Amino acid sequence: MSSALTGLSRYPIVQAPMAGGASRPQLAAAVGATGGLGFLAAGYKTPAAMYEEIKHLRAQSDVPFGVNLFMPQPATSDPSAVAVYAEQLAGEAAWYETPLGDPDSGNDDAYEAKLAILLDDPVPVVSFTFGCPTRAVCEALARVGTVTVVTVTTVEEALAAHAAGADAVCVQGIEAGGHQGTHRDDPHAQGMGAGLGLLALIELVRDAVPLPLIAAGGLMRGTQIAAVLAAGASAAQLGTAFLVCPESGAHELHKRAMTDTTFTRTELTRAFSGRPARGLANRFLREHGPYAPVAYPQVHHLTSGLRKAAAKAGDPQGMALWAGQGHRLAREMPAGHLVEVLVDELEAARAGLAARAGLAAPQPRSGAGGVA
Repeated sequence: MSSALTGLSRYPIVQAPMAGGASRPQLAAAVGATGGLGFLAAGYKTPAAMYEEIKHLRAQSDVPFGVNLFMPQPATSDPSAVAVYAEQLAGEAAWYETPLGDPDSGNDDAYEAKLAILLDDPVPVVSFTFGCPTRAVCEALARVGTVTVVTVTTVEEALAAHAAGADAVCVQGIEAGGHQGTHRDDPHAQGMGAGLGLLALIELVRDAVPLPLIAAGGLMRGTQIAAVLAAGASAAQLGTAFLVCPESGAHELHKRAMTDTTFTRTELTRAFSGRPARGLANRFLREHGPYAPVAYPQVHHLTSGLRKAAAKAGDPQGMALWAGQGHRLAREMPAGHLVEVLVDELEAARAGLAARAGLAAPQPRSGAGGVA
């Protein structure tokens, strides 16, 4: 299958754009320098801050990279539910000695301004989360040489991305850490855990649209990358695996929590943002998750100060500890070395499969295959 992603990286490994500070230029540069595709996360940043990070990354590296944008969100259907949730969080505000944020701080994440910058000064790849851009946007980015990728969690979303003219889709399984990139957070859905696992979703999307697929969701090892490539993905996107690297801008408490035996599982929750997101089950998640309304980004704005105050106080029980289901497999090592380890594991897995099938062994590392 011809792929618009060909030539963007030496290996089929993509570093996920993790909003909130983890995906800083140092991380994207290290991943890109070793043959992966690094990403910057524009979510929650001002347009000027996004552009500064792009300039910083370009100063460090001349390899291709991507920038992720959050799509504007519809108005909250029930503002009173946000007010009730704010009352419930009053005790948290008193405990951390910080006021709750303004839930009406905006719901478009400065999308148009960021898009204007990326059209004026193009980057190799732009991906979209929490919705699908219009065909006009995809065509405008194509005219300036930018590859467009839309995050999808269902076949219907993949069909919408294809109809809009996206070059590829990032297929996100329910195993993924952080926010589920659903195009619409349906309050009437049968539960946050009703999403599809990654391997099933790859097959379904592959049958539905003729686009290259980037697989995301709980991937931590080269063996898993081999599995999603065998299933039909063009590349694998890893977030939690890179979160603990020294180049990551994630808070140290967040990094340590990935392998801390205090945190035994992950859960999907709306407690911190009003949208389903997978994180380590801590006190805040357990106490407030069952009551959090469907209201993104209003709840995100409401709890932002609380999360920062908890981090400042050294209290991971009040932080949003986003993590995929494979978080206990995290390995603390430089990002470039992690890419090399993943490639070695990928090659070993391919060689093992070839040997069991009685086939010739694959090419050495230089033939591991880029994002194609």
